[in-house]
Amino acid sequence: MSAGPDRPGHRRRRHLTPDERALWKTVTRSVAPLRSAQTTEPESDEAPAPAPAAPAPTSAKPARLSSKLAQPAAPALAPLGRRLKQRVARGSAPLEARIDLHGLTQEEAHHALRAFLRTAQADGAKLVLVITGKGARGGVPFGGSERGVLKRLVPQWLRLPEFRSTVVGFEPAHVSHGGEGALYVRVRRAK
Repeated sequence: MSAGPDRPGHRRRRHLTPDERALWKTVTRSVAPLRSAQTTEPESDEAPAPAPAAPAPTSAKPARLSSKLAQPAAPALAPLGRRLKQRVARGSAPLEARIDLHGLTQEEAHHALRAFLRTAQADGAKLVLVITGKGARGGVPFGGSERGVLKRLVPQWLRLPEFRSTVVGFEPAHVSHGGEGALYVRVRRAK
């Protein structure tokens, strides 16, 4: 059974009005066809005209793209795992170093974190504690500045490519080590 004009699923074809046809002809006359790649040999005995040379790139974007493609991808972050996290919380797996970022500005905290992780890696540490603080509870009264900035930013920093050479993964710490105001960070082995 075929779908007729009154049956669902059938689309009636709309015909162009004379004005629309005239407009369409005007548009199609102004459009130049794309050059197609020549797939067959030329029929004449003459040598084919050389293809015009591609213009030299004028912007720096292509150079940046090629350098991005040449760089190796940053290793993916891996979670700590439930067992390791339990062992750390019980104290059977040691935290080999810790840093407290309380009271530092964003720039100071970023530099301190990067230096701390590089030092921990050089010392052969496997698991460290990064204390960010919990921030203020509730809203910010009277239009004051935002609180808990480092708590929000440190995980973002640890995901950046610049930290991937030192960080294997990270997770929020157990309540005994600061809970939501601290992070366990697994340090990548130095090469």
